[in-house]
Amino acid sequence: MADFTDCLPVPVMLDEGPTPFGPVYLAATPRGLCRVTIPGETLGDLMSWLERKLPRCSVEPRPGYLAREMAALEAFLADGTPLPDVAIDLIGTPFQRSVWDAVLEVPYGETRSYAEIAARIGHPRASRAVGAANAVNPLPLIVPCHRVIGADGSIKGFPGGIITRRSLLEREGYQQPN
Repeated sequence: MADFTDCLPVPVMLDEGPTPFGPVYLAATPRGLCRVTIPGETLGDLMSWLERKLPRCSVEPRPGYLAREMAALEAFLADGTPLPDVAIDLIGTPFQRSVWDAVLEVPYGETRSYAEIAARIGHPRASRAVGAANAVNPLPLIVPCHRVIGADGSIKGFPGGIITRRSLLEREGYQQPN
């Protein structure tokens, strides 16, 4: 008998909340968070991402549905309170997901280089590809790509800007070497 579950629309619940840097939008499938915007991204940016990545989704605005996750993000952005584990639904290529899984292992307050992540996933020459995967991380902050830095300790580009990345790292107690 055929399995038609892949043909059904995926329900995606939307929520939003304020942060010290501006509003953040969250989207979740039944499996967990699938997208978190960074301050400066709009609801339109989120909707465009959903159209590209989950074209058969059925979007349901649900104010307060992701209140626990939103409160955790607000606290982290306000004072660096560590984020609790939350259910996630990483949507990307197998390579991207392997990068993001490795980034999830980087402890709070610590950093890893792009080369270390590349080696960790078994692709030691793929530092640039690791950077490209982090640039499209659908769950920034949750999958802490801000903790991945240059091999020399330098803070490289970040979707929210280098100043934002530095601020996030400082909230976790990171001090850039001279």
